[in-house]
Amino acid sequence: MRPDAPADHATAFDAAFVADFERLVRVRRDVRHFSDRPVDEALLARILDAAECAPSVGLSQPWRFVRVDDARRRAVVRESFRRANADALAGYDGDDAARYANLKLAGLDDAPIHLAVFTDVATTFGRGLGRRTMPETLAYSTVAAVQNLWLMARALGLGVGWVSIFDPTVVASALDVPETWLLTAYLCVGYPCATDDTPELERRGWEFRRSASVERR
Repeated sequence: MRPDAPADHATAFDAAFVADFERLVRVRRDVRHFSDRPVDEALLARILDAAECAPSVGLSQPWRFVRVDDARRRAVVRESFRRANADALAGYDGDDAARYANLKLAGLDDAPIHLAVFTDVATTFGRGLGRRTMPETLAYSTVAAVQNLWLMARALGLGVGWVSIFDPTVVASALDVPETWLLTAYLCVGYPCATDDTPELERRGWEFRRSASVERR
């Protein structure tokens, strides 16, 4: 935004910015194929800073990021993924089993950066505002932070893959975090090998994106 831009947020962004933002939202992808190109620490700092700008219930900022560099800890995550992935495959049959077996569902072996994202359900920040009747809004807030990080990463040419096929208790134990930190996301971050306008799961016929719809009551 220009320094002399009007303070009215409704008119703060011009049409070009809005078009670029809409394109950014549409080209964000769940990346599973990463190159071995290292990620500059300054870029990592920028995407984490974007995450910190996310909205959160009661301004609680309950997200907690853990960078997983240790080879032994990464190995535990990989093994948990392997077991959960095998169990998931066993739950499908026929064509679905064949399609599932051909899906690459994680970039754990290739991504240079692993980020475990937790929700601190015991945080005192925000003093409980807004979550007495819906405590799950803490986790929703963490997801909003992940989305901010994801969009900023894509804008900077980085890819992010969200891994959820593993036992979260095993991963949390391997990372030695407080019991009140609940695993919300495990992110692989790096430069994608390629980009595509169509999500990989759609290209492989697993599922198709639907148009937005709103029901009236």
